[in-house]
Amino acid sequence: QAAPSFRSNIEDIKRLEVKNNKCEMVPLGTLVSIHEVFGPQIITRYNMYPAATVNGSSAPGYSSGDALITMEQIANANLPSTMGFDWTGMSFQEKAAGSAVIIFVLAGIFVYLVLCAQYESWTISAGVILVIPLALLGTVAAVFARSMDNNIYTQIGIVLLIALACKNAILIIEFAVDARKDGKGILDAAIEAARTRFRPVLMTSFAFILGVFPLAIASGSGAAGRQALGTAVCGGMLAATVLGVLFIPVFYVLIESFNEWVKPKNRKENG
Repeated sequence: QAAPSFRSNIEDIKRLEVKNNKCEMVPLGTLVSIHEVFGPQIITRYNMYPAATVNGSSAPGYSSGDALITMEQIANANLPSTMGFDWTGMSFQEKAAGSAVIIFVLAGIFVYLVLCAQYESWTISAGVILVIPLALLGTVAAVFARSMDNNIYTQIGIVLLIALACKNAILIIEFAVDARKDGKGILDAAIEAARTRFRPVLMTSFAFILGVFPLAIASGSGAAGRQALGTAVCGGMLAATVLGVLFIPVFYVLIESFNEWVKPKNRKENG
């Protein structure tokens, strides 16, 4: 690096000496020319590639989604094939939010298929899956009550709830299925299952809710993520427990009654 007196203006750069192919020192100005252009002051790297950060916000009257689409159109129209772009931060979360619904649907389908393999019935497994909307209702209410947004931590909590909410339904419906095998009627089996499994459902659910509750009221560094996860799980599990003990037996009665109604029709058609 040259002394400050030899690099005070742009023309001084031409007087810097470098070696040529004969190892002779020649002024840099004999090899290159200098032009002023616009560019980033600092060149960073992103995924091992040289990168420049572009920040912006949507104009009044336009949403952030409109701004993202416009930026993509400008980049595709002006950037050469050797350059690309990617989203980070809040823009990345907004773009990735569209795939969250697909993840939730796949998680629900996976749980449903596992239940179908366990009960060997497509319809009874549907009674377990129907508790998921009750849990989502509690999550939405809890997040809205605390004025939170649907971030990545909330979405993780929702995926977790898909399995936890089904656990309560399994406890009740499993007992009702066994009662039906013992010869009890549909309504009697549902009532006995709800009454017998009421305490175990409450004990396991509230033990989990109380264990997760400290996350919902967390403080300190990184507390926002813990609060979002705790709020989503606590609200959803509370709704799945309170509403589940009331509606799960109803779901079972409706679905099992539908099975009993369909069986005679199938026998007549096969006969």
